[in-house]
Amino acid sequence: METIAIAVLAGDPITGEGAVWCLRRYPGLRVLPQEEHRQADVTLMIMQDVTEETVLLMESLADGRARPGMGIVLITGHIGEAHLMRAMRHGLRSVIWRQDGTYDRVVEAVRTVAEGGAALPLLVQGRLIDHLQEIQRDVLQPLGLTPFGLETREVDVLRLLAEGLETTEIAQKLNYSERTIKSIVSVMMNRLGLRNRAHAVAFALRSGAL
Repeated sequence: METIAIAVLAGDPITGEGAVWCLRRYPGLRVLPQEEHRQADVTLMIMQDVTEETVLLMESLADGRARPGMGIVLITGHIGEAHLMRAMRHGLRSVIWRQDGTYDRVVEAVRTVAEGGAALPLLVQGRLIDHLQEIQRDVLQPLGLTPFGLETREVDVLRLLAEGLETTEIAQKLNYSERTIKSIVSVMMNRLGLRNRAHAVAFALRSGAL
């Protein structure tokens, strides 16, 4: 088991000291002194409520971290939707409500985040899904875009390519000219750095577009 370097930031010193003392009892964790916080694999933040100051602190951590993959585990009593979305951009990967915050659960979340995973309560998961659906409905769809970096018509073409159809057949099904289909494929492959049509289909499958 690799040792996980963890930084602890708390809203009050007594809570922070208690957390450090408890975490040191767990094997595989190394609690960093304050001057080494930039070296953390995971940062544990313990806040009564998430405020603008909390989010700015997360932003500062993201800007100053020495390890690009550093994630944040947050113990809090409340986080609003606007703060949640901004916190996610700055590395938040786990939320634990204070009433549920046993240290066994905290350490489990720390290990999950250190491995690149996430641990979010159902309410937070629901908020994220609602937010993604709003982006899809109100921002991407009116522009003819999808969440996968592909235009809607590019997905349509790739779906038919995946079914084995030739350019002529795709043009007939989508009511485009063959020239338009070739242009759609060419522009897409150049934009995404794809080698050929098979590579484009593989990209769409991996990204979840198909």
